[in-house]
Amino acid sequence: MAKHTMMGTVGKRNRRSVSRRKARKAYYTAPSHVRRTLMSSGLNKDLRTKYNVRTMPIRKDDEVTVKRGSHKGRAGKVIACYRKKYVIHIDKITREKANGATVPIGINASNVMITKLKLDKDRKLVLRKRGKLHMKERSEKKGGKISSVDPNVAMQDVD
Repeated sequence: MAKHTMMGTVGKRNRRSVSRRKARKAYYTAPSHVRRTLMSSGLNKDLRTKYNVRTMPIRKDDEVTVKRGSHKGRAGKVIACYRKKYVIHIDKITREKANGATVPIGINASNVMITKLKLDKDRKLVLRKRGKLHMKERSEKKGGKISSVDPNVAMQDVD
C-alpha cells in the first residue's frame, strides 16, 4: 500500500527528490494531514525534559511564546491553525484594519515555542510513544566504552 508523504506517494522505491521545484510543489500542494506535521513547533525546556520529545504538531488551545519576528517575546493561546496558509493565529496578537475591525496576525508555526500542551487522549498516546522511542535510541547510543560498567570498578586499575 502506498503512503502519502511530503514528496508524493512512496511505493516500492523510497527515494526523495533534491529538486527545489519538486520540493516547493510538494509543500504547497500537501494535503491537510501532511500539513499538520509540517506545522510543528519546538517544546520549551520543561516540557522537553518531562516528555522526552523535542517537537510536536501545533494545535488549537496550545499555549505558545513567539520566538522570532516583530512579536518576539509575546505569549498567548493558539486560537486557530490555518493549515491552508501554513500559519497559526494567537489571541492578543492582532492588528486593526482601516475600517476599524481587528484581525489576527498569522504567525508561522516554526517561529513559536510551545509552553503548555493541550492534552487529550490521542496526544498523550503520541507523547508516550515518541518519548519511549527517544529513550530507546538514547540508551542504544550510550552503550559505549565505560558507561555500561560501574565507574568504581573501571577506575581500580588507575593509580
